[in-house]
Amino acid sequence: MKILITGGAGYIGSILTPTLLAKGYEVTVLDNFMFRQNSLADCCQYEGFQVARGDCRDETVIKELLPDADIIIPLAALVGAPLCNKDKIATQTTNSDAVQMICRLARPEQKILMPITNSGYGIGESGKFCTEDSPLRPISLYGTTKVEAEKAVLERKNSITFRLATVFGMAPRMRVDLLVNDFVYRALHDRAVVIFEGHFKRNYIHIRDVANVFLHGIENFESMKGKPYNVGLDDANLSKLELCAEIQKHLPKFVYLEAPIGEDPDKRDYIVSNARILSTGFKPEWSLNRGIQELIKGYTILHNSLYSNV
Repeated sequence: MKILITGGAGYIGSILTPTLLAKGYEVTVLDNFMFRQNSLADCCQYEGFQVARGDCRDETVIKELLPDADIIIPLAALVGAPLCNKDKIATQTTNSDAVQMICRLARPEQKILMPITNSGYGIGESGKFCTEDSPLRPISLYGTTKVEAEKAVLERKNSITFRLATVFGMAPRMRVDLLVNDFVYRALHDRAVVIFEGHFKRNYIHIRDVANVFLHGIENFESMKGKPYNVGLDDANLSKLELCAEIQKHLPKFVYLEAPIGEDPDKRDYIVSNARILSTGFKPEWSLNRGIQELIKGYTILHNSLYSNV
């Protein structure tokens, strides 16, 4: 089975691509390598691996790569509010327009599995879990463009979307700016963090479980297609203060304080139910605490901010 991944050299792609290759899939990656990363260098050992340097918004490039694919995984995106606000046009054309183009060009029998984001829920109701039937009220450009992309993908029926919780964990194309990754880095190297609006809650998922849920979706496509799925840890619907308390268990010298004034520009605040994906037989393998331990080891190696999106 042949898989086309756009943005396959990014944070998620740098884990997903070798995972698929190790399972025997043939994988073609399209990426513009905007961060000058070499995250797929180890994949070159696989005969079934092909790579193209190009832009996912270029219809000529997509038309050349698309015909051979049985499965399409559009990972290419500008991710996170700071990067999206830095280039709003590129965000719209990459995160939404390029995905809609793929949906228009793909044959009906070609399968699409796409990561979205549960940030589309925006600000949830206090004490009430967001399910896949909850209203989508994105409060950022990133969330808005991903919700638009999901709508286009699900309208074609032969598709699955994964509404990912905030991802954490080590990867060849590392991102230190994601919340868990950022707090563990600060806890290890700065030993302190100042928190704004520490009661805001989010859900979390390890990057290797993100790769695993794509494998699960491919293997169970017929029974899962046509629906969105929340993908997160049921025991990790945590506020920022609760997250810091978990990190402090591993790094006792870590001090965290909530600022009495000021605000977080990221206003997302919600708790999420992952019951639908769990009902399909998927089970996450990585707990939050296991991921924190992994990050502490990783940050003994990495000691700079070159691996952030902004």
